[in-house]
Amino acid sequence: MNATERGIREQFPLWAKADLGGAAPSPGHIQVVVGCGTSVHIADSIAVCLNAHGHQSRAVPGNEWTRRPHDYVPASVKVETIALSRSGESTETVAAARASQSVGQRVTAITCAEGSALCSHADIVVAAETHAEEGIVMTASASLMLLLGMRYAGMTLGTPTIEAARHLLDAADGALPGLIDGRSHFVFLGGGAFYGVAREGALKMQEMSLSQSEAHHPLEYRHGPISLIDERSLVIMMYHPDTLEEESLLAHDLLAKGAKVLGLGGPGTISLPVGGEPGTGPLVCLPVLQLLGEYVARSKNLDTLAPRHLTKVVTIG
Repeated sequence: MNATERGIREQFPLWAKADLGGAAPSPGHIQVVVGCGTSVHIADSIAVCLNAHGHQSRAVPGNEWTRRPHDYVPASVKVETIALSRSGESTETVAAARASQSVGQRVTAITCAEGSALCSHADIVVAAETHAEEGIVMTASASLMLLLGMRYAGMTLGTPTIEAARHLLDAADGALPGLIDGRSHFVFLGGGAFYGVAREGALKMQEMSLSQSEAHHPLEYRHGPISLIDERSLVIMMYHPDTLEEESLLAHDLLAKGAKVLGLGGPGTISLPVGGEPGTGPLVCLPVLQLLGEYVARSKNLDTLAPRHLTKVVTIG
């Protein structure tokens, strides 16, 4: 077991320690969630959770928010910014926080690096301890930022969700090697708050295993991308309880076209139940997607501690 896998398997005690510290959205403000790479995918899921719990929100990549904020939110609207960065040093995210503060917006930093540059440009700092061995690829830190963002949205997230995520990872563990055997095309499907996590799953697959991967809302997949499905495909379907019936029909269609399907919360070649408190399914599923990337990398003799062309912190200038 390498350090990447240990970080994935040993993240759950860190979830239990994560503390939001009372941070919460202010009434009457749009919550703009910014980040880069993994963090902007996590931001997408957090924004959905904020909207679902009565706080208007959207996710925006860091440099987009710095350079053209009014393409995303009208100038007349009151805004608070939530900036996500594991290291707190990502150039685009720090710049977005600085730009937000410069026009009087409150900035809440969610990070795994207290005392970082991002923290110096934040009005509220929420810092979580991540796994000591986490390398370039974000695993536990991504889960922690999602967890804290869900709580910021007002969601209840405690021991039942943590235990559900641990149980799902254990249940998926034995099934993953058989599912990936002979597969080189990986598709991640999820609606609502699952969509950002689907994008993160696809990114993990690219970073860790240099594999072809893509992410879509489930019913959008029939509108063109399904043309790529064949016996090389593995589809990870994260079922939303609201749309279980139509997503199940899609899964059966994909199976008929030669794909294998990992059904998280619904039918598939392998079907696994997703537990946890209401709405926490995206977080519960995330460690499984991380472990999947590690297993595919291992099957290709790739070292996830040294992914090609990547560094732990992206800085520019």
